[in-house]
Amino acid sequence: MLRAKRLYLKIQGDYELFILEITFINMHKKLRLIALQRQGLTTVSPFGKGIQATKRAIEHLGYIQIDTLSVIERAHHHTLWTRIPDYQPGYLSELVRERSVFEYWFHAASYLPMENYRFVLPQMLEIKRGKSPYYSNVEAKHIHHVLDRIRIEGPLKARNFKSTTSANSKWWDWKPAKRALEKLFMQGDLMISGRDGMEKIYDITERVLPDHINTRKPSLLEFAEYLINVSMKANGLTTLKLLTHLRPGSSLSKALNRVLCQKVEEGVMIECPIEGMPMVYTTQSILDKKLSRPNKNVRILSPFDNAIIHRDKVKQIFDFEYRLECYTSKEKRKFGYFSLPILYQDRLVGRVDCKAHRKTGCFELIHLHIESKEINLDLFMPEFKKVVNRFAVFNGCNNIHLTSCSPKRLMSTFRCALNEIQ
Repeated sequence: MLRAKRLYLKIQGDYELFILEITFINMHKKLRLIALQRQGLTTVSPFGKGIQATKRAIEHLGYIQIDTLSVIERAHHHTLWTRIPDYQPGYLSELVRERSVFEYWFHAASYLPMENYRFVLPQMLEIKRGKSPYYSNVEAKHIHHVLDRIRIEGPLKARNFKSTTSANSKWWDWKPAKRALEKLFMQGDLMISGRDGMEKIYDITERVLPDHINTRKPSLLEFAEYLINVSMKANGLTTLKLLTHLRPGSSLSKALNRVLCQKVEEGVMIECPIEGMPMVYTTQSILDKKLSRPNKNVRILSPFDNAIIHRDKVKQIFDFEYRLECYTSKEKRKFGYFSLPILYQDRLVGRVDCKAHRKTGCFELIHLHIESKEINLDLFMPEFKKVVNRFAVFNGCNNIHLTSCSPKRLMSTFRCALNEIQ
């Protein structure tokens, strides 16, 4: 390994090199197994089955990121399906109706456990106090109009408000009512009480938020503790960089560092310095737990899956470069518009660009990239066929077509194998 070779320059003696290189490799393997096990990606039904498994998964992972791209089943459903074999998209809507989960912002738009509602209050209050530049162009008259209508008429969608913009306004111009809806939602006066497809339905917060929910604003240190607890529960390890992902500001970073240092001093957590990574924090009990490599583990992951959303961590512990290329111009794409990482055992071994042609019932593997040279295809192929078949069905398709494959010499092997399940 390249990093291990760099370590060679820091020590003397071949025996010491051997010990240090093996320890380094084993630590990365250990971190992978810890992260995958905590993410629910090493066993078939880590959270059980049905809607209660969906609720447990969201509570354990801390959030599920929402995304509107629909070239395949949307990311929030895909992420849950990966961990819950009998998952149905209707489960999320039902949990919102039950007031078990709610929509707001984590590092992006997400479903969150209702019990964690108080930890979104700091961001809501910042927006309400005008400290966010994103909603500064919303006029007070539109805020009052929207709020009054929903208070009187009940839950409404953006389409229930007539636009006052001119007929020749550009397509990306939001009508004033929609800007008001979004601001009222982000500052906590409205909540999303449900969705009609992907269209949000807004209602007054007091009509949605359960009476027993704690609405006391957390202090900065309490918020830092919350972020650490969420990360540790979901990943079994954390770093300061993970915790501050898309959360700018030195005050939060200082608070997180203070809480981490305090936990280390108290013996609650330990520091694990690892070459090529920021300081890793975990617990001794997590490190001491014996974890075995899952032999029959094949998963096709969403680009927004909690396990891989932090691309730096993916590179550091999986040695896998990943970026979503749907926002990249076609001529500059390397792997495809919507390539999905393929997890095999405890490694990311490739990716596949997929598209669900729902009208024809064809699930297309536009380009399958097998990047690992260490795969035993005799062991990998049966599990890969199963997961592709399940994924096609989940996407409303009843046949599978492989268009291209890299390396090309594997094209006939994979095409023949996939044809067996038609």
